[in-house]
Amino acid sequence: MIIMIGCVLLLVAVLAFGKFMQIRALIAAVPKPSPQTVSTAEVQKLQWQSQFTAVGTLNPVRGADLSTEVAGLVRTVHFKSGQDVKAGTLLVELNADSDIALLHSAEAAAAQAAIVLKRDQAQLAVQAVSQAQIDADTNDLKAKRAQVEQQAAVVAKKSIRAPFSGRLGITALNPGQYVNAGDKLVTLQTLDPIYVDFALPQQQLAGLAVGQVVNLSVDTFPGQSFSGKINAISPKVDAATRNVQVEATISNPKQILLPGMFANVKIDVGGVQEQLTLPSTAVTYNPYGSTVYVVKEAEPPKEGAAGAGAPAQPASPSGARQLVAQQVFVETGATRGDQIAIVKGLAAGQVVVSSGQNKLKNGTPVVVDNSVQPANNPAPTPQEK
Repeated sequence: MIIMIGCVLLLVAVLAFGKFMQIRALIAAVPKPSPQTVSTAEVQKLQWQSQFTAVGTLNPVRGADLSTEVAGLVRTVHFKSGQDVKAGTLLVELNADSDIALLHSAEAAAAQAAIVLKRDQAQLAVQAVSQAQIDADTNDLKAKRAQVEQQAAVVAKKSIRAPFSGRLGITALNPGQYVNAGDKLVTLQTLDPIYVDFALPQQQLAGLAVGQVVNLSVDTFPGQSFSGKINAISPKVDAATRNVQVEATISNPKQILLPGMFANVKIDVGGVQEQLTLPSTAVTYNPYGSTVYVVKEAEPPKEGAAGAGAPAQPASPSGARQLVAQQVFVETGATRGDQIAIVKGLAAGQVVVSSGQNKLKNGTPVVVDNSVQPANNPAPTPQEK
């Protein structure tokens, strides 16, 4: 029985050793991962000005579509499309002949009432009329003069004047054309200064204040910057978007900014600070967090590891130690242009992969080729080619 048990144990040992040698051979046959070519960037500590950014819409300080209160036939058009006018400038005259005639009739009636009052006052001195007659004549004169003022207002409505200074739009109004009350005649817009209205998240409300400097740019004039100041912050946060409306006044002396344009708005917040920065392409965003790949030298294999079946790290052709990529979780901050701030997870001077992360995993050997680098400009000005 002892001999039989010993033979069984020997057989099990032989089979186990054979299986071990087979697994070791399979492990040795697994091809080593080939180095992946990537570009790298160094984590730098740079001066950083925190900014709020938004997309706004330009609106006039004063703007209106001019119309008429009364219907009538256009007699004269006193302006040209695109003309700059001052407040009170006569723009359009409607035919007011019948209204002027009624005004003259009302003025004659008022004059007659004044004569009657003067005559009755003379008769009152000799007790020829009563005080009641004088009172009636006085009230009649007031009524006649009120009719004159009313008719004069009707005549004035036939002359449409500019309510404020600004630039007129394009109009198809011509003499002889009949217009109804409320019909649009021409648009009038004040261009200097001009408003920019934009919205910011409620989290940024603490960094806003009336009088704060605002800088904006428009695609129409690339490379130009326009500055102004915040003049109003809405006292209400939109319950649907959780955004707050902000209005700023922008100087527009050349009158090249027009109402309706969209603008990229930037607001400097606080002072200049030092931040760790990287190109935005270096950060990979995942549901479980943001990561970067740090490039470092591979650690030498431990003694006996090769005997246990672990492959040694290959050396580079120049004899230097092989570089590998190590995944690191980071906490990101604000962005500016092509750069992003790193709040936590890295230190200045570390080298990270700036492009080629999609083919990496933890411990993948890499070869650095920085002949082509991703953009890393804090204030890029992209242009179509």
